[in-house]
Amino acid sequence: MAGRLVGKVAVITGGGSGIGRDTALRFLEEGARVVIADLNEATARETLDLASRAGHGTHVRFVRTDVAAEADVEAMLALAVREFGRLDCLFNNAGVAGAFGPITHQTVEDWDYTFAVLVRGVFLGVKHGARVLKAQGHGGSIINTASIAGLAGGDGPVAYSAAKAAVINLTRAVALELAPHYIRVNAICPGGIATPLLHRGNVEATEALLQKLQPWPEVGRGTHIAGAALFLATEDARFMTGAALVVDGGLTAAGSGVMKTFGLDQLMQTGAGVDRGTTGLEGTARPVV
Repeated sequence: MAGRLVGKVAVITGGGSGIGRDTALRFLEEGARVVIADLNEATARETLDLASRAGHGTHVRFVRTDVAAEADVEAMLALAVREFGRLDCLFNNAGVAGAFGPITHQTVEDWDYTFAVLVRGVFLGVKHGARVLKAQGHGGSIINTASIAGLAGGDGPVAYSAAKAAVINLTRAVALELAPHYIRVNAICPGGIATPLLHRGNVEATEALLQKLQPWPEVGRGTHIAGAALFLATEDARFMTGAALVVDGGLTAAGSGVMKTFGLDQLMQTGAGVDRGTTGLEGTARPVV
């Protein structure tokens, strides 16, 4: 049976690990040609190796990309068109945990870094992705990774939550502008997903906490988000734009309050700094005094 993305070309930011990696591999399985964009070259190479071993080596490319740098975003999209001849789907997925700690102790630099990756990165992706799709004239799909943290307080650090809320509203606003061009713009709001960005190597403990927290009796995986992204990338979602699709195992339905449940609300009062996630760059932390 033919895959659902045969003949399609997708660009996936943050494709080196976690949700991005699982989505890249799923899209390749469904017949797409994929450009993986990531700041962390080591993890991206691991994804390329996995794709090659699955028989998809000729259908995938990698470009090192800082999504907060406009020239890098333009270059990744140009690579897709140059190597594969077109663009059909852009998944603005790259992310970091970003600034943490009491609001009174967060630095402007850490706050700006968080918004540069999580919001400016999506803005630049949408801006230049829309330019390519409009020029081609056959429409397409833009997908942005938001979070349940952007839907309510208490499900993420302050800066992260604010940034993800911005992504959701940016998605809705841009969907209106691009609808006449048959370009769909949607966001996915994951809940607790057991990826390296969350578990940091402490897999068993993280999964145990997630199972206690959410109603659905399975741990959230990157493959679950990849399935949602696949839906949004296909014609099955043709009449869907401006949506924030929640994929969280029932967390928001239960009124999660993740930070309080995990005791992170109090922990966040004892230290401040910035978490640069799986970018390969070192974060910082300092005690709150």
